[in-house]
Amino acid sequence: MTRVIGLISDTHGLVRPSVFEALAGVELILHAGDVGDGVLEELEAIAPVHAVCGNTDPIDDPRLPQSIELELDGVRIHVSHGHELGRPTPEKLLQAYAAHVIVYGHTHRQLVVRADDRLVVNPGAGGHRRFDLEPSCARLTIERGAADVTLVALT
Repeated sequence: MTRVIGLISDTHGLVRPSVFEALAGVELILHAGDVGDGVLEELEAIAPVHAVCGNTDPIDDPRLPQSIELELDGVRIHVSHGHELGRPTPEKLLQAYAAHVIVYGHTHRQLVVRADDRLVVNPGAGGHRRFDLEPSCARLTIERGAADVTLVALT
């Protein structure tokens, strides 16, 4: 069975209309923080959403834990915003978390790094365009205990 999970981060209160097409058909959405008002409710129109607290989110929101650890078909996934490591890098994230797939945000820069059988993913910023970076999200595919990811540009 193939499972497809939507990955998004740094929406900062904006759900672009193109997110609905980019994440169509996913069974779950993982949001890596800096969510903003109303975003979780909008994304739930696509699929169930699990989100973490980013550095601009209220720390007392019970819907936004500091991190999420879950396992899907034998693939362990860690989600956090990344700011807890200062300036997050793939090396720091791989050292800090033992998951097969590490999802983070904070830098607004899309990134996919493979390290042996592990994957570090920053889906980029799904919200307002900043730093001359193109808005984006990602689709994580899990099949037969292996994970792969595709970045998706948002208009």
